[in-house]
Amino acid sequence: MKLFKTPRFLRYAYSRRTWGFSSSNTAFIHLTFDDGPNPEITPFVLDQLAIYNQKATFFCVGENAKRYPELIERIRNEGHQLGNHTMRHENANRVSSRQYLDSIAEAATVIPSNLFRPPYGRLSPRLARQISKKYHIVMWSWLSYDFDASVSVSEILEQAKKIQPGDILVLHDNAKLSEKQRDLLPKLLEFLREEGLESVVF
Repeated sequence: MKLFKTPRFLRYAYSRRTWGFSSSNTAFIHLTFDDGPNPEITPFVLDQLAIYNQKATFFCVGENAKRYPELIERIRNEGHQLGNHTMRHENANRVSSRQYLDSIAEAATVIPSNLFRPPYGRLSPRLARQISKKYHIVMWSWLSYDFDASVSVSEILEQAKKIQPGDILVLHDNAKLSEKQRDLLPKLLEFLREEGLESVVF
């Protein structure tokens, strides 16, 4: 079963992490993109955001940021925000705490940001306590499943009807799913515009 909307109990159980924001009087949301930057898809994402006048936060992998500094510069110049997504997209459950923290620190040398999102959403409470001393840990309240080949664009757009003001949306600027993203993103941005939802940075 795909959980596009994050269950409320997770937000309470892991309260050191930001899952969404109160937005009762506005129509603000937070578009976020993980895993980039990548020249095969990030420029397209940025072009689409410009067309629809939306701002996003890019949680970048340090290796990619180091490899494509011109894309990091473009993200910043166009008014978007950066976040740290570790140096090599490590799974916190599969490396030592020291390795994980070192990876975050290494990524920080090329990603100037106090925002952090753990790859795969994996993060123990103990690690979260350590990381939150320096970073604002940003999770999500709506997961697009754009990375899942079994989930169609039409299904994602149907689930987008559950998006509410204050939600944090997760998509990906990963080359592996560039074809799907080229189909999905313009349609999703058009839907957000029709709903009067404006994406802002943190």
